[in-house]
Amino acid sequence: MTGASPRVRALWAQMTLDEKLGQLVGFWVDQGDEVVAPMAGEMATATTYADATVHGLGHLTRVYGTRPVDPVERAAWLWGEQRRLKTETRLGIPALVHEECLTGLAAWTAATFPTPLAWGAAFDPDLVEEMGRAIGGSMRELGIHQGLAPVLDVVRDPRWGRVDECIGEDPYLVGTVGSAYVSGLQSTGVHATLKHFVGYSASQAGRNHAPVHAGPREIADVFLPPFEMAIRDGGARSVMNSYAEIDGEPVGATPRYLEGILRDQWGFDGVVVSDYFSVAFLHTMHAVAADLGAAAELALRAGIDVELPTGDAFLAPLAEGVRSGRIDEALVDRAVLRVLAQKEQLGLLDETFAEPPTSVDLDTPAHRDIARRLAEESVVLLANDGTLPVTGPRRVAVIGPNAAASEPLMGCYSFVNHVLAHHPGTPLGIEIPTVLDALRLEFAGAEITAATGCDVEGADRTGFAEAERIAREADVAIVVVGDRAGLFGRGTVGEGNDRESLDLPGLQRELVEALVATGTPVVAVLLTGRPYAIDWAFDGDRRPAAVLQAFFPGEAGGEAIAAVLSGRVNPSGHLPVSLPRSAGAQPFSYLHPILGGDSEITSADSSPTLPFGHGLGYTTFERRDLRIPDEAPAGASFSAAVTVRNTGAVAGTELVQLYARDLFASVTRPVAQLVGYQRVDLAPGEEVRVVFEVPTTRLAFSDASMRRIVEPGDVELWVGPSCAEKEATALLRVVGDVHEVAPADARLVVARIDRASVSV
Repeated sequence: MTGASPRVRALWAQMTLDEKLGQLVGFWVDQGDEVVAPMAGEMATATTYADATVHGLGHLTRVYGTRPVDPVERAAWLWGEQRRLKTETRLGIPALVHEECLTGLAAWTAATFPTPLAWGAAFDPDLVEEMGRAIGGSMRELGIHQGLAPVLDVVRDPRWGRVDECIGEDPYLVGTVGSAYVSGLQSTGVHATLKHFVGYSASQAGRNHAPVHAGPREIADVFLPPFEMAIRDGGARSVMNSYAEIDGEPVGATPRYLEGILRDQWGFDGVVVSDYFSVAFLHTMHAVAADLGAAAELALRAGIDVELPTGDAFLAPLAEGVRSGRIDEALVDRAVLRVLAQKEQLGLLDETFAEPPTSVDLDTPAHRDIARRLAEESVVLLANDGTLPVTGPRRVAVIGPNAAASEPLMGCYSFVNHVLAHHPGTPLGIEIPTVLDALRLEFAGAEITAATGCDVEGADRTGFAEAERIAREADVAIVVVGDRAGLFGRGTVGEGNDRESLDLPGLQRELVEALVATGTPVVAVLLTGRPYAIDWAFDGDRRPAAVLQAFFPGEAGGEAIAAVLSGRVNPSGHLPVSLPRSAGAQPFSYLHPILGGDSEITSADSSPTLPFGHGLGYTTFERRDLRIPDEAPAGASFSAAVTVRNTGAVAGTELVQLYARDLFASVTRPVAQLVGYQRVDLAPGEEVRVVFEVPTTRLAFSDASMRRIVEPGDVELWVGPSCAEKEATALLRVVGDVHEVAPADARLVVARIDRASVSV
């Protein structure tokens, strides 16, 4: 409470208990029967909107993002409601409006960008920051103050349904790209919300809402760094708790994480909001609270300030607990002061809401340009026997369940897949050319025939014959397979759509292999929200001529894929996750210690089919002459310079990847760790020197006593086309005493250490 301004303190001092509690909850005006949040129908409060706002209101929940409402009409309603809150409640405090914005503002007619896994594949924080600014601009125009993004969960198990919401399996990649999104969004005056703090993606067996068995070192060294980066470097103003329990303790019920780490260690002074219904879940799913009042107290003590989406626990149950003396009102006061400080920072306390917008364009040419560029950069060429690029084809067969549909271009949290799925017949509201549409434009002079072949799911083979026929008659067959994103059993990937198998859903592998058997060169395009076990696609008689991976590339994704297939765009995406060998090898991470890899004393092969960082293009690159100093003091920085040359015949973009391995340490360390990366555009024959300035704190880890340290010793560094290929190597000796990384040093670990210096 010491950080509150005099104005906030004066406002707080006037408040009754009911007015305080009103500021700590949201209200979901439009919520109906649609399942757009976990157990929403069961948990939603029965309080009417009029009752909920009589004492003021903290948040308005997804006023644009729950149904397909006209943005201008809804803005007029919203401005009117905000004026009513200012004039008809005693203290005149407007509500904060929050929306989902993971792949763009989740509202009807708003641009849909690539899913976060595609951000990771692009390895381009600057472009992600640009996207964040565009999204934030749309939100601010509509009177939205807070976005529930980005997701900073580190991928550990591709069976988990929410993988498409994540950026990758490397904490540094997640942290740098996620921080860029935060910076972009918040530059427009919209607060970003980091989620899901913390450990959520380590759920047991890749199952949503499952226990997490991660040890404290894995939490500290893998799951926490992206959040710390986004707070210290990105300046994030809001955090959302994880549903998870870690070793028996729900994150939303223990102060260890949201108070001890987030606030006491890192100095976070923003607002913590609950994931939807997670306060009530302390009673109903975790059973650590006997009733909703007890759940409210646990959540407040743990550091949750605002209950979303509604006030199931923080209204009547919490009020009764405070009035009876069972719950200390000081817990309420602490949260209220934080909420009022946020509203003051956002300018809400002075906003007049005079004139709502009379026209809006949420999918401008600028939005579409960003969406296209990010989609192009995110497409990963996994394999190619020379069939790609396709140049001057006469006859092209376009086949597969994802070829002629817009939905598989978008992730679970896109408005189309998240909301419009409940409103059949409603126009999409934005232009989303399918892969088939885009190929017809890209190969305008070719004869293009199309067939579905099979559905994404199911066992119907009746379409195989037609698909095989048109493939035989074509010069090349492009088969587009993969996922359909949805929620809670609707779809093959997305929230609540976890899988026991990592085989392509349905008959899609069989379809690809049947087309290969025709003898026509087959290009397999995967539109997915997770990496699948497709080792068959790279070995054997039924492997396609080329394989292209696109992680839900958004509204311009069809165009981007077509441009890559034709060679108009040279692919430059790289895998932000390992391509798994099997479901049985999960969970797997390239950050494994020696015992986490293959060995002669087990018959189980855990190695991935393709490694983290893998990605091909239509040119080749040479990486040589990695130079580093012989020594660097623990806690200091060092330079790592490498020469990169385009050895092919066309221009291309190389992703320079710098990895490190601590050869011997006091606790086991990963066999590879990304310490820097940089995209570099190179003309044919062009050669540059890329220089990384690397703080040794990039090598920090938690020691046996859980101190965060940099330890003296030998460190191998290398640059290569993936984490698994050491093309240019060097050895660094870290010298001196053990360096303990204090909170004041943490910025060195996270801030701008990936900004390479490039000279020609």
